[in-house]
Amino acid sequence: MDEEENGKVTAAASATTGGGGGGAPEIPKKSLFRYNSPLVQVGLIGVVCFCCPGMFNALSGMGGAGQLDPTASNNALTALYTTFAVFGIMGGGIYNILGPHMTLFAGCSTYVLYAGSFLYYNHYQHQAFVVVAGGHLGIGAGLLWAAQGAIMTSYPPHGRKGTYISMFWSIFNMGGVIGGLIPFVLNFHRTEAASVNDATYIGFMVFMSVGMILSLGILHPSRVIRDDGSSCTNIKYSSVSTEVVEILKLFLNWKMLLMVPASWASNFFYSYQFNNVNGVLFNLRTRGLNNVFYWGAQMIGSVFVGYLMDFSFKSRRARGLLGISVVALLGTAIWGGGLAKQLGYSRHHEPEVKLDFKDSEFAGPFVLYFSYGLLDAMFQSMVYWVIGALADDSEVLSRYAGFYKGVQSAGAAVSWQVDAHNAPFLSQLIVNWTLCTISYPLLAVLVIMAVKDEDGEDGGGEGKGKSVMPALH
Repeated sequence: MDEEENGKVTAAASATTGGGGGGAPEIPKKSLFRYNSPLVQVGLIGVVCFCCPGMFNALSGMGGAGQLDPTASNNALTALYTTFAVFGIMGGGIYNILGPHMTLFAGCSTYVLYAGSFLYYNHYQHQAFVVVAGGHLGIGAGLLWAAQGAIMTSYPPHGRKGTYISMFWSIFNMGGVIGGLIPFVLNFHRTEAASVNDATYIGFMVFMSVGMILSLGILHPSRVIRDDGSSCTNIKYSSVSTEVVEILKLFLNWKMLLMVPASWASNFFYSYQFNNVNGVLFNLRTRGLNNVFYWGAQMIGSVFVGYLMDFSFKSRRARGLLGISVVALLGTAIWGGGLAKQLGYSRHHEPEVKLDFKDSEFAGPFVLYFSYGLLDAMFQSMVYWVIGALADDSEVLSRYAGFYKGVQSAGAAVSWQVDAHNAPFLSQLIVNWTLCTISYPLLAVLVIMAVKDEDGEDGGGEGKGKSVMPALH
């Protein structure tokens, strides 16, 4: 085993092999449920995200967060993604300073307040609390997703990052599936209700509280040992000055600049899909049912992309290019289907009767919404795989993931305000489709230039004090 490539062995492992550092690392006892294994730790961060952002996704996916008038939700989400954009970029540095426990716990705590703000809004119809809670959640989400990105991209062994990403994405999106069942079941007999009932928001708060507690079980990267005996990273607690400098450098990093369109696009379509497809076409209870399948489709999409990008070819670069090509083709077909449906209604000519899942006309729009969920997971799993292929060190990848989430959230903040200002549905669809389409060739260039075929090498050399790629002019 090449220790320089795979990370330093923990002191405990070194001690058991002679203590002098000259022996090979001890191979841990193989167990599917070994707590300090990458598999268990990535699975645990998946459960945390199941409970917090997974439930948040289900709440947002109802359209207007379950309210008849989406204005409060749109304004709250704008505040959320504005602060998320800032703290998403800063989150990687904060993670490197505080470590996973403090970062994740602080992030998860903000989700409970956000769900509670809509419980308050149900009674008093004052959106100030909802908007403030949204801005507060943006700070927490920036911390949580930077930590999650570092864990998901640095813990897995070489050549299996796509598999681990798909496993995380499946567990995480099961939160959206269960979360979609909550409003469906609790509002089943309220087909014409103006907004979801209090029990719906309380159910979300219970799950989010559990996720906050479980976040304390995530181990520091240096304590996570792969099956070959190597630790996942040699990360040490960083300093504020170091992180400020390294984060600022990201804005001049050609790899990150190539990822900007994909980052911007990856959450930009949510306002259109949730409010203007699910929220406009379907009645209240059916929106919850649709979300069960929207997030269930994400599990299928992430597993499919993970398989392609880990097992399709021996060459890592070839696997990356295949994954991008497949997502591009399917994405074009799905957005084309969305265009065909969108031509049948508009903001000023919405359907007079909202569809129920028992209606005969339900199947076509349902398949479209399901396909949007499929594409979302495929697109984001593809991007995370590319990020994970650029480096192997948790310290570097936490900054990369934070930059991705920051730009993603800036795009989302803009998109929710675009919808709040009543932009035409057709215009929103065209912009979403265009952003996704621009992303594919740029990601392909990034894979060609920065991803190495050798599993033992990190694509860009970050984390090892060397640079193997020329500057992009």
